[in-house]
Amino acid sequence: MAKEQSQIRERQHTNLREPRRYKVIIHNDDFTTMEFVVMILMQVFLKSEEDANALMLQVHHSDKAVVGIYSYDIAMSKTRKATNMAREKGYPLRLTVEPEVSD
Repeated sequence: MAKEQSQIRERQHTNLREPRRYKVIIHNDDFTTMEFVVMILMQVFLKSEEDANALMLQVHHSDKAVVGIYSYDIAMSKTRKATNMAREKGYPLRLTVEPEVSD
C-alpha cells in the first residue's frame, strides 16, 4: 500500500507596500523664459496648456511648485529630460526630486 504524503505549507507574510512616491519640484530663476517653462510642463510632464500656465505662474510668484508625483524612476527620468532640454537651450532651469511625505 502506498503511503500518502501530505504537505502543509505555511503562509509567509510579506510586508508588501506601495512603492514610495516622489515629488518633482520646479524652481524659479531669472533667466529661463516663461514660454520655455510652459513648453517643458506640456511636453515632459504632459500638462494641459491651462495647467502649465497656472504652474508657471505659481513658480514665478512662489519660487517653486510641485509639477507631479511619480515613482522614483519616472520622477528621475522626467527631471533628467527636462534638465537636458533646458541645457540645450542654455537655460539654468532647476528641478529637484523629493520623497512625498505621507500623512
